[in-house]
Amino acid sequence: MKTLFFLLFSIFAFLSVSAVNIIPYPSKVSESSGKVVLKKKLVVSYSDDLTAEGIYLSRVLENDFAITTKNNKKRAVVLLKKNPSLLTRLGEEGYLLDAKNNKVVIQAATGRGVFYGIQTLRQIIEKGSGSTCFVNGVEIEDSPRFSWRAFMLDESRNFKGMKVVKELLDEMALLKLNTFHWHLTDDQGWRIEIEKYPLLTQIGARRDSTQSGVWPGGWSSTVYDTTPHEGFYTKQQIREILKYAKERHIQVIPEIEMPGHACAAIASYPWLGVSKKKISVPAKFGVHYDVFDFTDSRVENFLKDVLDEIFELFPAPIVHIGGDEVRHDQWESSPEINKFMQENGIESYSDLQVWFTNRMSKYIESKGHRMMGWNDIMGVQLHEYNKEEQVKEKLAQSAIVHFWKGDLDLVKQAVSAGHEIVNSYHEFTYLDYDYERIPLEKAYSFNPVPEGLPAGLNNKILGLGCQMWGEWIPTKESMEQRVFPRIAAYAEVGWTSTEQKDYTRFTEALPFFINRWKKAGINYNQDAE
Repeated sequence: MKTLFFLLFSIFAFLSVSAVNIIPYPSKVSESSGKVVLKKKLVVSYSDDLTAEGIYLSRVLENDFAITTKNNKKRAVVLLKKNPSLLTRLGEEGYLLDAKNNKVVIQAATGRGVFYGIQTLRQIIEKGSGSTCFVNGVEIEDSPRFSWRAFMLDESRNFKGMKVVKELLDEMALLKLNTFHWHLTDDQGWRIEIEKYPLLTQIGARRDSTQSGVWPGGWSSTVYDTTPHEGFYTKQQIREILKYAKERHIQVIPEIEMPGHACAAIASYPWLGVSKKKISVPAKFGVHYDVFDFTDSRVENFLKDVLDEIFELFPAPIVHIGGDEVRHDQWESSPEINKFMQENGIESYSDLQVWFTNRMSKYIESKGHRMMGWNDIMGVQLHEYNKEEQVKEKLAQSAIVHFWKGDLDLVKQAVSAGHEIVNSYHEFTYLDYDYERIPLEKAYSFNPVPEGLPAGLNNKILGLGCQMWGEWIPTKESMEQRVFPRIAAYAEVGWTSTEQKDYTRFTEALPFFINRWKKAGINYNQDAE
């Protein structure tokens, strides 16, 4: 039986593309008669402050449509304009696109808005007779629903490398996703060079074997691939990726896990852990016992040193500290930890984590940054392996809470306490889940704003993230199967208003992307429903 995507591709690929077939769908679309012809040698126009966007436009026109360009204001057919007066109306990411009278004009208050107008233009260019292309007459006014539209890649479990990351950034840009959340450290691998602590990559970036399996049954697998797995990014490679992301108006948010998911770091420097014992980088996935001993002053200094090097590298104002799935076992059995808690009036192990989190938040703020973490950082117990405890410590209000698990009332509690939220509820956004658990339509149906949110607090929901966790995704091809096409659904969730969303229209717009993914050799999932 032919798959949904094969049918869609067969039906639509050779039909004229309607201007309304855009993902994510714009705020307002008004089609009109006429067309704008784009010849193979095309004149474009952009001011000096839009040079980066103009160069990008020229590159994609040549790569996607074999159109070469020249910048000349007098004879321009495609014009990029910065119009600061649009800021109040459309915000920093909104744009206007007007195709009429033999011209395509894209204008916005910022270069970012112009860039997103270019992404829309790429989707509405059609092949004409001979070697020309054209754009049907259309007026588009567009701006996003949410400011945070993220894709997360976990490279700790299975390292992918720079080429794969750049390819993902390209697809994110076309879909107007603006945040690349980079999970760089975890139990099974440390993937970023830290000059002050070279063993993090000499030891922590390598494991001798890897647990093998398929989600969800892989967690109990006793089968291991004995091929060593290793890899990390040098600072120079990080800078190259950051430059590539900046050109696509994507901020990169690094995640450095603490105080749990720390085995790779502890394997590199055993004094970081509570037991102080030497361990290996784990081959087994899941939640491990070893956690940082932050009552040891050396550990706090280590974390601050690591963060300092992160701040020097990453221009984004936010750093993600993870903070999820912290087992209390080692803290409970440690005389030093319990003595520390008694001396500092800390009543529970959940309070201890919040205390630590606030201490790191204060340091991060002192360096001009802001802390983000999974919603475990609020101290609420989400896991059966820890005791339910009454938490008295209050999380620093400046912390961004990244919701992933638990009752949706926790989101309401967080916003009521003054926190901003990124909603990545795992039942809707985890890309490692197969298509039976999260089919394409379910992904598309996700609403980051939970029902019943207190009046006036919707603005506390910054947006959403979709997460590509890497435990059972060892190859680029297996990763692509999980990411594509669902990433397009999440892009529309993040950008398009609920009133404008339409799943049927969305599927009718997918052939543009299917064709693109096929040409790029992206192993998209043809059995997405």
